[in-house]
Parts: sequence; structure tokens; C-alpha cells
Amino acid sequence: MNIGEWVAGGGGIIVLLLSFIQVAPFKVNPWSAIAKGLGKAINADVLKELEEVKRTQQETQAQLADRVHVEDERHADAQRKQILGFNVELMRNIKHTREDFIEILAVIDSYEEYCRDHEDYKNNRAVYAVKNIGRVYEERLEKNDFYKAD
Repeated sequence: MNIGEWVAGGGGIIVLLLSFIQVAPFKVNPWSAIAKGLGKAINADVLKELEEVKRTQQETQAQLADRVHVEDERHADAQRKQILGFNVELMRNIKHTREDFIEILAVIDSYEEYCRDHEDYKNNRAVYAVKNIGRVYEERLEKNDFYKAD
């Protein structure tokens, strides 16, 4: 059957009817539906691969978020250790410069910000050390007796 026979045999009527439905004010769009179906059939492998890439990307993002969380906690742990160590030095009457205090106060600010943003993080081990550091700093400011390196 050639095209002429197909058109004469009724195929032309179907094409004409589908075109008429497409132009009609109705929201029925058979050509678009046919093209969409053909596109999905032709690109099925690509669409399947794209879904696999999306799934893998979501898994990678979840793993990255977990690692960032762990690294942030490690950083907070290191800051807490630094705060506790500084406090131990104060309790052993080791003198510190004003710059030492300014540095540890910056660490305390960062640590406390992390604790505020992560309520589930255990902070009760550094609360009193932070208070003591603040108290000693105020005393040193009043007396102006920071350690001065010669």
C-alpha cells in the first residue's frame, strides 16, 4: 500500500480528523500526545539513565550532608578541647597575654554559635570553663595585669 492508496483508503480522513481536533477550541491535543509518546519511546533509555543519575546524585548529597555534619561536630569538639585546655592553664596559674584571651574568646564565640545552632550537641562540659575564662579575663582587664612577653 502506497501513500496514495492509504490516503484514499481512509488514512487521510484520520489525519484530517486529528488535525481538526488539534485546531478545535478544545484542550484535546492528539498530535502533541502522539509526539510525546513517541519521544518517550525513543528516549526511554536516556530517561532511565537520567533517573539513575538523579538517584545517585541524591545519595551523594545525603552522604555529603552526613560528612559535613560529622566534620562540624569534630570542629566543635576541637574548639571545646581548646577552651577546656585554656581553662586548665588558668587554674594552674599560667599567665596569658591579652592576645591569648582575645583569641580564646573568638573560639568561645564560634563554639557557642555552633551550640546554639545545633541544640542536640552536648555542651555541658564547657559551660563552666567558659564562665571561668570570662571571669579571669574581666579580672585581668580591671587589674591590667596580663602577661607581657619581654
